[in-house]
Amino acid sequence: MVTFNLAYTAPVNPAGATPALTLAQVWAGLQRKVRRAQEFVPVIEECNVLSEETVQDAGNLKVTREVRFKPGSEPASGAGGTLVREVVLHYPPCRVDFEQPDGSTIANIVSRNAEGELEMTYAFEWRYPGVKEGSEEAKALEEKSWKTAKMAVHGTIDTIRRFVKDGEIK
Repeated sequence: MVTFNLAYTAPVNPAGATPALTLAQVWAGLQRKVRRAQEFVPVIEECNVLSEETVQDAGNLKVTREVRFKPGSEPASGAGGTLVREVVLHYPPCRVDFEQPDGSTIANIVSRNAEGELEMTYAFEWRYPGVKEGSEEAKALEEKSWKTAKMAVHGTIDTIRRFVKDGEIK
């Protein structure tokens, strides 16, 4: 088995980006992404929320959902076209964690840099049970994982900005 731990960070409001997004808008966008993943992640075709509950000890929202990935772009936990069940935990207003059946995890984190500007980081732990460490397949998957991370962060920021422009997020 091979596991890739990687993270990618980008500024939420780079020079020239309009409108400038607030933390509240970014958080609203991440909450929407949990329920409508296909609007944010091009490799997801479908997203169905199965349940929502408040975790008693911490008071955090827990959402269980199923997502369908496009063939050839699915994580190790699901084949293209099949539904993958994810458990999603909210840590307002800065983090959403996604847990997949094979133990892979994704954290969507909003933070501030030293200058106080908003940044978005996605941290991934991708597990590939059938892949041998150091193999050509592992190298190709690691490269793909980095590209996916970058696309996911920028795609999410761009989608939230579009929803703000269109008045769908206030």
